[in-house]
Amino acid sequence: MERNIVLIGMPGSGKTQVGKRLAAALSRPYFDADEALVALAGESIAALFAQGEEVFRDWETKTCAALAKKTGAVIATGGGVVKREENIRLLRENGVMVFLDRAPEDIVADVDCAGRPLLKNGPGEVYRLYEERIALYRAACDLTVKNDSSLEEAVGRVASAVAAWEDERKEMTEE
Repeated sequence: MERNIVLIGMPGSGKTQVGKRLAAALSRPYFDADEALVALAGESIAALFAQGEEVFRDWETKTCAALAKKTGAVIATGGGVVKREENIRLLRENGVMVFLDRAPEDIVADVDCAGRPLLKNGPGEVYRLYEERIALYRAACDLTVKNDSSLEEAVGRVASAVAAWEDERKEMTEE
C-alpha cells in the first residue's frame, strides 16, 4: 500500500503549490483539502467561517476522514488542520505527515493576507498564528522540510525526505 504524502503547515507556506508539483513529479493524484471541503460542504470556506470557526472545523474533520481513505495521493491540508488531534490521527493512518516549514517573514512578504479568512487582520496575524501553531505542526509531523528557496527546491526536498523516510520504514520492517 502506497502511503499518502500529507502536507501540513501555515497558510502561505506553499502546501498547494508544492503539493501540485510534487504530485506531478511523482505521478500521484493530488487533492487540496480546502477544495475537497468546499465540495463536501457545498459552501465556501468564507461562508462556513461566517457560521463560526467550529462549523468550519467540523467540515474540515469530515474532509480529513474522506481524504484519509485515499491511497498514494499527495494531500495539501488547510493551515489549521493541526488544531484537532482527530484530523492528524485520521490523516496519519495512511499517510506520512510532512510539515512544510516556512518562516513567517517569508509568508508575509508574498501572501495576500486579505484573501485568507484567518489572515484578514493583516500580517501580524501570520506571526501570531505561527507562534500558536508551531508546536502543533512539529508534534503532528513525521518530517519537517524547510521551504525557504525556490518551488523546485522545496519539491525536491519533500520528495527526497519522503523517499528516505519510506526506505527507513522498509528497513525496519525487514529486520
